[in-house]
Amino acid sequence: MAGWPDGVARPERVPAGASADGAGIVVGAGPVTVDVYIDFLCPFCRRFEESAGPTLERLAADGAVGVVYHPMGFLDWLSPDRYSSRAAAASGCAADAGRFAEYARVLFGRQPAEGGPGLSDEELVEAGGAAGVVDGSFGGCVRAGTHLGWVGFVTAMAGRAGVEATPSVLVEGLSVRADSASIVGAVLEAGRG
Repeated sequence: MAGWPDGVARPERVPAGASADGAGIVVGAGPVTVDVYIDFLCPFCRRFEESAGPTLERLAADGAVGVVYHPMGFLDWLSPDRYSSRAAAASGCAADAGRFAEYARVLFGRQPAEGGPGLSDEELVEAGGAAGVVDGSFGGCVRAGTHLGWVGFVTAMAGRAGVEATPSVLVEGLSVRADSASIVGAVLEAGRG
């Protein structure tokens, strides 16, 4: 696949709907690219999803933006069972089933506390049903950790891009505050350029 960066190990599998470089899941196909770096254990990411998620969804549905979600294993050290990576890998399985955005919303709605164990693999599988995943291979994908290598790649690429915190948002490669007003303003400005 073209676009793989030098010096970063290519994952064995990349979820359906991945960006050209493989480092995120694309939602929408608008002319302005919005990169969103998230961790499913990050409480600030949950707040971001609750407040700005509907705006991003509307912008993507209206054809204004393509949102590239980068689910990271950034906070694995705050969980005894590497929840950040496991949840991000499960989101890759949901992307394979065409339900990434819906699954991400469900995971943020069921977010465990930092420092404790995350959702079990069975709970991650059950969350797929709540997100409308009907693909019979989803459970096997989650249980096998099929996309764990991809999560490591996404996290490494985020570090290479200078991402040091989640949530982080870039509009056309420029960092913006992780709130709806800042994102909309940057999208409008990029659209004028």
